[in-house]
Amino acid sequence: MGNTVVSETKRLWGYRWTILFIIWLLYIINYFDRISVLIFLPYIQKDLNLTPVEIGWLGSIFFFGYAVAQLSSGYLSDKIGPKKTMNIAIWVFTAVTFLTGFVRTFWQFIILRISLALGEGHHYVPAVRTIANWFPRHEKGQANGYFTTTWAFGPAIIPIVVTWLSAEIFDGAWRPVFFVLAVPGLVGIYLLQKFMADVPGEMLQKGKMTQDEYELITSSVGEGAEIHGKQFSTKIFLTDLQYYLFTLNFFILLMIYWGMTTWISTFLVKQHGMDVKTMGFFAAMPYLIAGFAMWLGGFVADKLFQGRMKAVSIIGFLGCIPVLYFIGQVPKGETGLLLLALAFGGFFVNFPWGVMQAFPSLRYPKEVVGRAMGITNGIGQFGSFVSPLISGYLVISLPDGAYDFSRVFLFWSLLAFCAAVSAFFLKESPVDFERQAGVA
Repeated sequence: MGNTVVSETKRLWGYRWTILFIIWLLYIINYFDRISVLIFLPYIQKDLNLTPVEIGWLGSIFFFGYAVAQLSSGYLSDKIGPKKTMNIAIWVFTAVTFLTGFVRTFWQFIILRISLALGEGHHYVPAVRTIANWFPRHEKGQANGYFTTTWAFGPAIIPIVVTWLSAEIFDGAWRPVFFVLAVPGLVGIYLLQKFMADVPGEMLQKGKMTQDEYELITSSVGEGAEIHGKQFSTKIFLTDLQYYLFTLNFFILLMIYWGMTTWISTFLVKQHGMDVKTMGFFAAMPYLIAGFAMWLGGFVADKLFQGRMKAVSIIGFLGCIPVLYFIGQVPKGETGLLLLALAFGGFFVNFPWGVMQAFPSLRYPKEVVGRAMGITNGIGQFGSFVSPLISGYLVISLPDGAYDFSRVFLFWSLLAFCAAVSAFFLKESPVDFERQAGVA
């Protein structure tokens, strides 16, 4: 009967896909607020008279607050539920985004960046916990792969949209853009309240999903049918060596992703001399490709490698090594070559994302996924913190006011090599629940 339920339900759209679309859309709104600051950094730098090191601090300090927030976001996601936790997050980062338009000094900006981080830091983990609650094991790779396309789709469209708003609507000004960005946040709050639920049972009672889909989600995981309703202590993953190896991999991946995302607009303006509209298109290129790469990584892991994320991760990191180095070496004026290099960079950097995010839900019971991912993401975000900061010190200031980023991209290339080595030792098989589980 179980196989019949699976085969029939897989052909249906199902409310679980509506849930996935909602958390996908909410995270796009999150990224509008986060990425827009990075896109306008070269112009904020000029208005506030900031040095490259100060820009590095502005890029990095966000991730310090974001890392701290992961600890409480994991706890809140498991204790009060993903929906309430995300609601808190969206209210906070929407308000802070609006206030960003008023910033006048470096220290005001530091305070706002930390505040934005504390808000947005309570959004990612509950989204991951929602996927763990709503998707059966055989769909987790695809579901996480779809969700992580937000990290590509958002940065792909945001540079184009916000630079267009600045150039065409606000006569080159960047401050009014942040006032406009408060509107999507309010829309997101409405969608969260109307369509979201923490667990499938809520929507089954409301008649929003079928009994077949409910049974697929709650029992098709195999071992999940036997542990349903139990609680587990954090020792199930804290005593697992693979958890620390995964966290190291996640740490390095975030260093590469957010180091590049933080500095990409400044790199294009200062090293390649682009204006605001051209920069917006080129800054979007890695992420236009990244969405496909994230989806493909999850699909390949599920369909070709039978859920083995290690192979996908190694492919992605190995590809990053030459490509990232080459981006920093492209001569000024070689725009076609630069665009191609950025496209390849976007593919390889983002190819492992979906399978990396799926690791906790593949290896541990869903009852601890929020805490496991909260701690991992908290540690990983310190990688996001140190990477833009280190990069700021590696930037070479030239006599004509331009910058040379060659050492920065070499740094990220070396990180990719370390990640490839680390990924080689990962194991994705589930832990022995009966041996390692404990009552929380």
